[in-house]
Amino acid sequence: MRSILTALAATTMLTGTAFADAHALSGDLRIISDMSNPAPRAVMEGLVAEFGEMHPDLNIELEVIDREAWKSQIRNVLSANPPDVVNWYAANRMMPYVNAGLFEDVSDVWGEIEGLDSVKGALTIDGKQYGVPYTYYQWGVYYREDIFNELGLTEPTTWEEELANCQAILDSGRKCYTIGTKFLWTAGGWFDYLNMRTNGFDFHMQLAQGEIPWTDDRVRQTFANWRQLIDMGAYIDDHQNYSWQEALPLMVNGEATAYLMGNFAVAPMREAGLTDDQIDFYQFPAINPDVEMGEDAPTDTFHIASGAQNKEAAREFLKFVVSADVQTDINSGAKLGQLPVNANSSVDDDEFLNQGFTMLSENATGGIAQFFDRDFPAEMAALGMEGLQEFMVFPDNLEDILQRLEQARERIYAN
Repeated sequence: MRSILTALAATTMLTGTAFADAHALSGDLRIISDMSNPAPRAVMEGLVAEFGEMHPDLNIELEVIDREAWKSQIRNVLSANPPDVVNWYAANRMMPYVNAGLFEDVSDVWGEIEGLDSVKGALTIDGKQYGVPYTYYQWGVYYREDIFNELGLTEPTTWEEELANCQAILDSGRKCYTIGTKFLWTAGGWFDYLNMRTNGFDFHMQLAQGEIPWTDDRVRQTFANWRQLIDMGAYIDDHQNYSWQEALPLMVNGEATAYLMGNFAVAPMREAGLTDDQIDFYQFPAINPDVEMGEDAPTDTFHIASGAQNKEAAREFLKFVVSADVQTDINSGAKLGQLPVNANSSVDDDEFLNQGFTMLSENATGGIAQFFDRDFPAEMAALGMEGLQEFMVFPDNLEDILQRLEQARERIYAN
């Protein structure tokens, strides 16, 4: 693979993006990153090294902090001794720091780059952009292709086809879906997709922002669609006792046929012995034909602190990390093993990465959501996911659940 530096030159010629002259940037550039695991850390260190080669008069100081620790430190750091560039997340996770005036408006950077339209909304507040993405990964339905073939099933594109497939799977003595809801967030994935497919991406975001009551009839319709699967017996039994990893063997051994999950589940499936001839992937099917297809694709980001001392260099670094070939390089299987956000990038020759890249770049016409516990405020997300898990186990409790969540919405968003 070409070096990032060579690739960047090619990207500049292709897009016409004007990066600063190698001698134009000077001074100090302070970066704090939470890419603390070995592979992401190596990527971050590589980015800094390559950018430093481009700008030899620039002194780059990189500090890597444990990801969980950074979550509790970021506000104080941005307030007391702000660096120039930091790692964080898109959408609701970004909003408190924008509202507090701690993240810089980088709309001018977006005006100079191409290929990021699919996630622009997740980095936009009040019409302005406050960060750039460097990686994301798709969610969708991973399924046992060999079992589908045995039963004569094809990938569904409509809700009716999904339900018909599920009934055929149940009739064969299997469950349709494995899931582990012990840690709640997996139920959030099901709600995200059912709500986006029933009411659309914009509605889902309005609910996340507290603008729509949980008792709205349109939310009830989402749960009515979900209940169709629950009443069929589509999910494995006792899922509330399993983590997502503990639920995986039921798909591996064929007791369940599919898993709504992020692409990070592919490696454990392969490690458990499933081959690429046995597993495949499809986009969560349409329910309401009048709404476009929104997708969950949690996105990791770079931001400039509003108190940064070298905003010129920080802006050039952001342009660097979003260029098509740089994103191709850092997201390769040998590095992050995820998806480049830039639609002009390419991906490794991996079946699932290729399907995910096509889906997010071309078929996620409704918008890109960040996942339930990133899109909703932290307290609302926690209470919401508790309610979603309860609904999956005790669907008759729906009205009580909705009333509790509505009371929480009125309190949480009033603050």
